[in-house]
Order: sequence, then C-alpha cells, then structure tokens
Amino acid sequence: MRRRIAVRCRSRAGAFCIGAAAVAAGALALTSPAVAARPAAEAGPTGAGAPLALAAGASAAAGAPLGSRPAARPPPPPGAPPAAGAPLGSRGAGQEASSPILSLPAPGSPLVTLRIAFRTGSADDPAGRNGLNALTALTMGRGGTGAMTFEAITEALYPWSASIRAQFDKEMTVLVGEVHRDHLDPFFAILRDLVTAPRFDAADFGRNRDFLVNSLVSSLRGGNDEELGKEALNALIYAGHPYEAPAMGTEEGLAAITLDDVRAFHRTHYTRERALVGIAGGYPDGFAERVERELLGGLPAGGAERKPLPGPRPLDGIELLLVDKDAIATAISIGFPIEVTRGDDDFYALLVANSYFGEHRTFNGLLMNKMRGQRGLNYGDYSYIESFIQDGGSRLPVPNIPRRQQFFSIWIRPVPHHNAHFALRQAIRELHVLVDEGLTPEAFEATREFLLNYSKLYVQTTSRRLGYHLDSAVYGGGYFIDELQRRLEALTVDDVNAAIRRHLQYDDLAVGIVTRDAPAFRDRLLANEPSPATYNTEVPAAIRAEDALIEAFVLAINPDRVRVAPVGEMFGAVSGG
Repeated sequence: MRRRIAVRCRSRAGAFCIGAAAVAAGALALTSPAVAARPAAEAGPTGAGAPLALAAGASAAAGAPLGSRPAARPPPPPGAPPAAGAPLGSRGAGQEASSPILSLPAPGSPLVTLRIAFRTGSADDPAGRNGLNALTALTMGRGGTGAMTFEAITEALYPWSASIRAQFDKEMTVLVGEVHRDHLDPFFAILRDLVTAPRFDAADFGRNRDFLVNSLVSSLRGGNDEELGKEALNALIYAGHPYEAPAMGTEEGLAAITLDDVRAFHRTHYTRERALVGIAGGYPDGFAERVERELLGGLPAGGAERKPLPGPRPLDGIELLLVDKDAIATAISIGFPIEVTRGDDDFYALLVANSYFGEHRTFNGLLMNKMRGQRGLNYGDYSYIESFIQDGGSRLPVPNIPRRQQFFSIWIRPVPHHNAHFALRQAIRELHVLVDEGLTPEAFEATREFLLNYSKLYVQTTSRRLGYHLDSAVYGGGYFIDELQRRLEALTVDDVNAAIRRHLQYDDLAVGIVTRDAPAFRDRLLANEPSPATYNTEVPAAIRAEDALIEAFVLAINPDRVRVAPVGEMFGAVSGG
C-alpha cells in the first residue's frame, strides 16, 4: 500500500499567477484577516441539500454544455416562470424563482461573495492583439468607474476589509468581489459600475498594460521557470490555435493594444448573453433581484458571437520545445490533447487514474512517490487531466477556468541539470506502464477512497463552492462535487482502465523544457545516450535495478519536431499572428 501523506509547500511568489492564466490579478484593496478567515457558519453543506438556485434567463442554462449558448434574450420580467431544467440544486428559503442569478445563500455568514463571470478569454483576442481580454479585465477590476477613480475605490474598500480581483483564462473571465454584509450596498454599487460602466481612463490602461508586460517579461520569462515550462508546453500543443498565447498576452500584442481597443472589446464581449453571475453568503432578501436589475440589466445585449474552436494540431512522435535559459535547474512539462472535459462520463474514470498517477502536491501520486519519495530527484511530480492552476498557497485548483478543449499533462518540477534526462525518461516510462497495465484492483480501491474524501476539500469556503456551481452550470450536468461522489461510487477498476486505454497514450507527446545549454541537452536527447541518475546518498538495490531500466529507456523523439528557442524570443508573438 502506498503512503498517503498530504504535504504542504511554499506557494509561488505573488498573488498573480503567471502561466496558463492570470489568476487573482491583484486586489483593489488590502485583504484583512477578517476577510481571509471565514467563520465556520459560512461553510454550509456541500451535498445535494445545499441551497442553490439558477432560474430562467441565466446566461448559461443548467445542463448547457460548455460552448453552447441559448438564444440572446434580456432578463425575464419579474414573476416569469423558470425555464424547464433551469433550477440547479434546491432553492433556499425566500429565493425568487424568476431570478437569473445563481444563488447560494448562507444566512449565518457575515460575508458576501459575488462571482461575475463572462464567457470570454484570451481565445477571443484578435490577431495581433494578444492580451486584449486580459487588459480589458484588469482595467475593469483594477481601474475606476465613471464616478470614482481607482485610488478612490482603493481607499473606500480598505476600511471595509473588502476585495475585488480579476481572473482570466482562455475562455472565461471572472470578477470576484468579497465584502462584509454590513458594507454590501456601497460595495455592490462600486462592483456593478466596474462591470457595467468602467472608467477606462488612460492612467488605468497604462498601469495595467505595464503590469502585464512586466508579468510576461520579468516574471514569466525572467523568474519563474516552472510556469515558463508549462507555457512552453502550451505553445507547443496549441501552435496556431486560439489557446496558443499565454492568457496575459504577448509582447507584440500588448504593445499594439489601444484604449479604444479595450473599450470596443468590453462592449462586444462583456455582454448580458455571455454573463453568468453567482452570489453567495449572508446577503439580504431581494439582493439577487437587485443584481439582476442593476448589473445584468446594465450590460449591453448582443455583441460578438462565440467563435468555434478548431481542434489542436496532431502531434507526431515526441516533440520538443527547449527554452534556452541560464536556469539553475531544468523544468519539464509533458502533455497531449484529450477529448474529455467535465461534461463527459469518462472524466470521472480518468480522475481516478490521474489521482493514482500524479495527484497535485500529495503523496497519493505514483510519480511523487517514485521520483521524489524514493529518489529525491526534485520537489514534486504531478499529472493533470485538465488545465490546473493552483489557488494561492493551497493544493487545490482555482474554479472558473472552464475550457471546451483540455489536455493531459505531467509536471516535473525543476530537477538538477545532471538528472534531467533521467527524470524525463522516468516520467514517460511510468506513463507507458500506466497505459499498458492500468490500475490494480487494490490501487483502484485505495485511490477511489482517497478521492471520495479529498474532493470534499475542494469547497471549503462559500466562495469556492459558488465557483464550482458556476463551473457545473457551464459544463452541464449536476453539481460537480455531488456528481463526483455519485460517479465514483459506481465506478469499477475495469471502467478506469478502459478509460485510460481510450484517452491516454505515450506515442505522440509534446515536451516543454527550460534548461541551461539547451542545444547540448537536445543533442543528448536525440542520441538516446544512457543517462544514469546521480544521488547524494546510498539508495536501495531495488531502486538501482529499476534505474538501470530507466537510464536506457528509449525516447522516440521526432528529430524533425525539435526546436530550441532563446528565452528572450518566447511570447513575443504567436505563430497564428
């Protein structure tokens, strides 16, 4: 039986997550301990009995799959009956059936959370303007309104212990606001105006563009090799695809954007039809109706149609993108597209397989045990069946980054250069074993039991629970946490192994690598020369015996699909324009 010890590690520096998305991109005001420490009364139930409602007129009807869109229509008049299938979960006492707001009341909580999501992201950035959505979101979330400057808003929020932050990804952008209910009225007026009537002045625009450029050039390229490796993988998998650029944009794209571009993008993409609004916490009766009337009613109707997504290009053997940088260690990310999202039945079987193989930041994962636990190669080794962005210093993913297309990935955290070739071989060899052999009945039962309990931690706060409800409305089906409990109970080891065979593979892989002297590493990889691991202490004979197999494991690298890029050339522009 494998050890099942949860571990914690130091979070990446800064609240702004660099990489596949820019998450929690700076609060408008400092967040005090009163906001950070949520009382137990806020936690509430997580099962089917949690009070929640999504009534007719919501922008993403319950059960609508990701990417679908009901016909454009204004919010329903007061008293209109809900559309068939609209309710999601059960309604709390006093919840109006006609409200299009996804509501999660927690009367005992002194806090109120609002998540104002728009189904737009960097995939909607026009050619040559990569970063337009990110800059629009930040100029809203970290800007002013027609009545208040950014500085005035900051001064207003601070004594309330309130926060407003912008989160953006490939296909969804969210403004998240949190406040004590005593200050809800003036707080909501500010948040409403940031969304419906942002100031969009030159100072806010310039400050936020500088922030994005610095995040791209100084943080991502300069100081965060782990995220740089992930973005290199993303660029390789999605070359020529709307997902190719980092969500924060490219150097050329950000330089080309004007304030008029931002105003126009807000007008055409931050519309009523693309909005999905959730409220949670101790808000008063009638607040959902106020949000519908003042916020949704204040958004423009119509706007740009959602673009269909092309499929990612097919991979051809093992393809490499090596980023040449004077790095202190080698960061490696491996992946390939998969045709599974949370809206698919096989997602739950793959969730079990992935947890067994590489659960994020826990010793539940085989990779973590074999690469770190047994060999001490690096700090951590994980795998994912969908885009994963860590929520601050936790082990959990941020909600509200849904995508119509997903990918499987392995993240090998930085390894000393002399062991990088070995680590890459070991990770890919373990993927071979997973695909060819699957899980044993014992491993399946242990992993399913772990997930049934661990998944309840996904929704420790009302804000996170609200986020998962919004995601469930986007992907279709029931509330994800309840669905996970139900689906896992019904799964068998044969279901999991069949899903592995259907969706996982090892022949065609993309590999993003950040390393020093990348041309020399490329040559060693192409030569498939032995790569014995070097240890600082004695290791058991059984490990050495397995190492002998790993160090000679043949990597089927396609020499025509290998590229070395100086770090300074990364994310200047995208291959698609």
